[in-house]
Amino acid sequence: MHDLIKLFIDQIKETTWVQWLAVALGVAEVLLARKNNIWLYPAGILGTAIAIYLLLDVGLYAESILNGYYVIMSVYGWWYWIKRRNEPPVEISWSTKNEWLISIAISVIGWVFFYVLLKNLPAKYFTPSNVPVWDALISSTAWAGMWLLARRKIENWIFLNISNLFAIPILFYKHLPLFALLTIFLFVVAIFGYFDWKRKLDLRFET
Repeated sequence: MHDLIKLFIDQIKETTWVQWLAVALGVAEVLLARKNNIWLYPAGILGTAIAIYLLLDVGLYAESILNGYYVIMSVYGWWYWIKRRNEPPVEISWSTKNEWLISIAISVIGWVFFYVLLKNLPAKYFTPSNVPVWDALISSTAWAGMWLLARRKIENWIFLNISNLFAIPILFYKHLPLFALLTIFLFVVAIFGYFDWKRKLDLRFET
């Protein structure tokens, strides 16, 4: 245990200001989202753009692609927010059987796709990934979670937390301790998010 604590402290000491900035923007995005503040989008876009640079630097290519997707979805969300800000939000609901099947298919097919992609990246342009299985799994389950989140399905928290659960040790392994701590924070937020959405859903059915 002492060695693990020492390793963590050493990693924190070696953390660059760029990683501190990316994590600060990530925390700001979550807090702004909780307050339903539109500034969550510019904070998220900038933080995610920095994260892409850092993830590419340590060879987490599938996560880099995933974060590129986050940037695109954030730009879309920003535009959609402005367009629908005076309209009621899409209601929370449970996934149908077909939506469950699609989510599992996204996770499994995405896992295989990213794994094959990472294993066959041309060494001339990229450093080969040394964690292709886990990198691919983290990204594919997050893709499924984001798809469900866009449809306001409560199960999005389950898929996103599967992604978070596997991402935490990988980020520590890749010497990105602040990103790992941010992911732990997001893991906890997702747990509360699931039960908060479930409470709202239960109240709607009771009325």
